[in-house]
Order: sequence, then structure tokens, then C-alpha cells
Amino acid sequence: MSRTMAEVNRLLRKTAGLINDDTECPFQGEFRVGVDLGTADIQTIVLDAAGNPLAGFMDWANVVRDGVVLDFFGASQIVREQVQRVSAKLGIHIEQVTTSFPPGTDSIISTNVIEAAGLDVAGVIDEPSSVAQLLQLDHAAVVDIGGGTTGTAIIEQGQVVCSRDDATGGRHITLALAGHFGMPYEEAEEMKRTSKDRVLCRLASPVIAKMADIVHGHIAEHKVPAIYLTGGACALPGFLEVFAAEFPDIDVVLPSHPLYLTPLAIANYSDILQPRKSRVG
Repeated sequence: MSRTMAEVNRLLRKTAGLINDDTECPFQGEFRVGVDLGTADIQTIVLDAAGNPLAGFMDWANVVRDGVVLDFFGASQIVREQVQRVSAKLGIHIEQVTTSFPPGTDSIISTNVIEAAGLDVAGVIDEPSSVAQLLQLDHAAVVDIGGGTTGTAIIEQGQVVCSRDDATGGRHITLALAGHFGMPYEEAEEMKRTSKDRVLCRLASPVIAKMADIVHGHIAEHKVPAIYLTGGACALPGFLEVFAAEFPDIDVVLPSHPLYLTPLAIANYSDILQPRKSRVG
């Protein structure tokens, strides 16, 4: 049975409120850790044994693109620093983390980054499949729109039967905005992340329509009743309306704070609970 979106949204709101908060809050008990190596950002999320968020750290970083690590040292250093911040905040010692990879790429790329950061890999799963598991879906599609790709996972009878990744994502929305306004990419990216103006979504509608066309191709033979969106690009005001218009007969669901759904799901995926130990350094 699917987890209710009200429950998932509660967890997402809690996660959003914790991101990059270094306030010390000593924790007693077992916990699990997920690291999401995204195209546009790297996130580390810590959950307690019941799946409630305890801490979260995020850095915008262009160190991974389309499943390829462009800056291996930079990626591992960010992971190491985020884990150190978590350890200081919660007074715990982290030895193992779960991580992810884009569908169709080699998971060893992600696991190598984790190991280079001095950590063991507790588990690894492709990104949209982790979300499908968190939501406990029976028959649906999960569409993960990341910085550089659109990942689509098809779930039938509670199992992921197909998971693919295509090279269109939030970066392409930024390029469309930069071209329209004649501004540098970095300024367009900042505007995309912070603006509440729905006109940006209208300007990016051809890119969103291409994403929808990609998803159409993947779900055509599966007759899914619902599509669940995740990924930071989905947070663009008006994105849901433009995307959902391409699927008039399918329920398209956008959670609150979609930027944090995949890292939350990655952390939730691990079956390995770590006991609290003494604080690191």
C-alpha cells in the first residue's frame, strides 16, 4: 500500500527545515545515512530508526554529470565535509552510508566517491527506484528530473520493472532562460532557484514538454495510473501544470520540497542501522 503523500510531505518539510543547520543536537539511538550525488548538488541526509529526519546538509556542486564524476576529489571532499558536519551536530560517528546512481550508469562511480571519502557503502540504488520504495508504490511511474537528466522508473506489482535515464534536465531549463534573457548561465541558474515568477516556467515550457515526451515513450506500454515527480527542477513555479498538461489521463503528483525527496529516499533505503558512538574529532 502506498505511503500517503501527507506523510511524505511531513518528512520533506522536516528535512527542508534541517538543511545546513549546524546547531548541535546530540542524538541517542540508531540511525541511517544517505548521500545523493546529484548533477547540481550533493546532499547528505540522516534518519533515525523510524525514518524521521535528524540532519541534512547540501552543497550546490557541478561535480557529477550524467553519471560521470567530473571532479572526483571535489565530490569526495564535499561528502567528507558533510559527514563531519553531521557528526558534530548529532554527536555520532558515521561509518556507512547508502548512495545512488542514475539509471543506466555504473554504480561503481558513486561508490568510489563514497569510499574515497573514507566511508563504507551500506547500499546503492538507482535514484527513481529509491523514491518508488519510499512511496511504497504498487503501480506507477517515478520521474526524477535532476540537474542534467530525466530518470523514469516503472513500478508494477510493487517492483521496478524498468528504469531509464535521459539527458534532459534542470540544466537545460537554465540554458533556455539564459538564452531568453541574454544573461550568464550562473545568473540564470540563481534566478531559476529563487524566483517565484511563473513566467519562467512558460519560457521553459518547450524543455518541460521534451521531458514529458521522454516520459511518454517510457510509460506507453505500461498504462500507469500515476506519475510521481521528484528532483529540484520540479520546484520551478508552474512546472507541475505544464508537465501535467501533457498527461491528461494520468494523475501527476508533485510532493512538497521535491529537491529533498530523492536524498530522503536514499537514506530510507538502507537496512543497516548504525548505533550511536562517540563524536568524531
